[in-house]
Amino acid sequence: MIFLQSSWSRTLSALAVIVAVLAAIFHYTGSPETEEYPRMDLQAMEDNFRQKNKSCFILGASGETGRVLLKEIVERNLFSKVTLIGRRKLTFEDKAYENVVQEVVDFEKLEDYAAAFQGHDVGYCCLGTTKAKAGTEGFIRVDHDYVLKSAELAKAGDCAHFHLESSKGADKTSSFLYLKTKGQVEADIAELGFERYSIYRPAVLLVDRQESRPAEWMARKFLGAFSSVFSTMSIPITTVAQAMVTNTLTDGVAKMEILENKAIYNLGNIGEKQ
Repeated sequence: MIFLQSSWSRTLSALAVIVAVLAAIFHYTGSPETEEYPRMDLQAMEDNFRQKNKSCFILGASGETGRVLLKEIVERNLFSKVTLIGRRKLTFEDKAYENVVQEVVDFEKLEDYAAAFQGHDVGYCCLGTTKAKAGTEGFIRVDHDYVLKSAELAKAGDCAHFHLESSKGADKTSSFLYLKTKGQVEADIAELGFERYSIYRPAVLLVDRQESRPAEWMARKFLGAFSSVFSTMSIPITTVAQAMVTNTLTDGVAKMEILENKAIYNLGNIGEKQ
């Protein structure tokens, strides 16, 4: 028993070293990423934002990122109105959520629910599934078709700032279905011409999902310990949500912006540096 424990310990140590080496290689050979942000007075920015009396909607609030994003928005009380758009109504025990509006829609007939997308200043899209869960056609339908149609309705409803949670490596020319689909929907939404369009490309999300994704579980276990050092390979899901919120508070320097994993990591951790 002692021998087995020792062997398992050595195996884990070896794997940890391998991950560290791979992370170092990825860190120094990966594509350039915006890494630093100027010092921000988040409290003043939040106070100023509240005075604008803005409203927002969240797509995918039942998912991992959407759930944490909603929590951040509600706790910080940034919007005068928060609307969740989804295919089922969510239940909350905390009274802080009692004023959250919920619009139940049929994503196969989204045009019939255009009113749900009307009058929001900011839109957050964290909608997504997997090929393993929905099949190839189902994955494309959710991660591309539903997302794009939602963006179209949001634009028609006068949404000014649209946030899209995408993925590291998203590329419409990729030979990998996942990355190609993510890249294609990024490009298609860009054509809609939002006043401001923010794309977030996180790497491996460090979160204990409610649904089973074995590959991600293994990656989380080995990458989690290195997230603060090699922040191009993984990122805590809370950091992604915090980055999306903090970015909402800024004026932005471009009509369209792509935040790679390192940029998301630094932006999401600004609050901890105050």
